[in-house]
Amino acid sequence: MSTWTSDTVPRMPSITAMGWIRIVLRGLPIVLITYGGLILLLLIRLVERPLCGLRRPVTPWITQGVCRSALFFMGFSVTVTGRPMDQRGAVVANHSSWLDIFTLNAFQRIYFVSKAEVAKWPGIGWLARATGTVFITRDRREAKAQSDLFEARLTAGHKLLFFPEGTSSDGQRVLPFKPTLFAAFFAPDLRDILHIQPMSVLYTAPEGEDPRFYGWWGDMDFGGHLLHVLAMRRNGSVEITFHPPIALRDVHDRKALAAQCEDTVRSAYELWRETT
Repeated sequence: MSTWTSDTVPRMPSITAMGWIRIVLRGLPIVLITYGGLILLLLIRLVERPLCGLRRPVTPWITQGVCRSALFFMGFSVTVTGRPMDQRGAVVANHSSWLDIFTLNAFQRIYFVSKAEVAKWPGIGWLARATGTVFITRDRREAKAQSDLFEARLTAGHKLLFFPEGTSSDGQRVLPFKPTLFAAFFAPDLRDILHIQPMSVLYTAPEGEDPRFYGWWGDMDFGGHLLHVLAMRRNGSVEITFHPPIALRDVHDRKALAAQCEDTVRSAYELWRETT
């Protein structure tokens, strides 16, 4: 799988003694809430699974609460425009950082679509599996099986979220949307009932820092990036825009849908640049 890259990366500030104290004061409650929430989720899932099967009427609320708490303890200022759609379907968003996991989960109940390698990542992989993430491979031989899995999850009422860019960037741009994953939503039994909601996620760096401070891409180290976010005296902000959902029955094919979603997500970036 290809990744976006840049000739230069942001120069992160040195972590001071006070910064290490902030890492502990922020990191400890985040760890406790995250893994405490995971234990609670797994216990409830023992009852939820046999009673509800694929449907998860309770556990997504736990994920949402954990992610809101994490953003609070990290000290982010959050602005939300629009609202999550009520219709059945999927959500697509631009991808800037590992922070997107918390940001996108915090204000809606969704299930991520992620590359299969994530399932093997220490810590994050466990959380992803427990919260119902759909793992996919970039193998054409698996296309039919993955399409059937998407259809089963969507039929169960799950809102799937995926990143059509296929990789993360520095948070200062929207990369071209790839139409491949959109094909699964055009199944005959789904097309007339599903909607796709585009979302734009915009991070503003802490005052005085590189505008790309929250971007995480290429071979950047996750641990080091996490520590710098936790160490900041005052973190920046994130703006979340829920755009109007798009009815699949009104779109000709996956390429047209990908282009429409990309234009919509990109429009928030253009407006943001005009006003900052």
